[in-house]
Amino acid sequence: MQISITGRHVNITDNVKAHVNDKLERCLSVFPRIESVHVILDEEKHNKVSEIIIQASNHIRVSATEKSENLYDAIDRSIEHVERQLRKHRDKVQDHHK
Repeated sequence: MQISITGRHVNITDNVKAHVNDKLERCLSVFPRIESVHVILDEEKHNKVSEIIIQASNHIRVSATEKSENLYDAIDRSIEHVERQLRKHRDKVQDHHK
């Protein structure tokens, strides 16, 4: 799984990179077909924005955007949102197989 982190109007420190990598490795290890993950961190006037785009095999593309006053909180919530979407998609595919 390839993880790329991009910052817009924000400096990405080593702590932020480590936090993102730890959360993604822990949460997304259940989904083996993930090819790449792109994390975009942005800073607006008073909010921090975390956007996660996941590309998986079979043309599956999932994205989530979350805003918060705290960057770590925005990252955590967007990862949870993406994980929910992937789990829903996986369950939907598994339910249709006989």
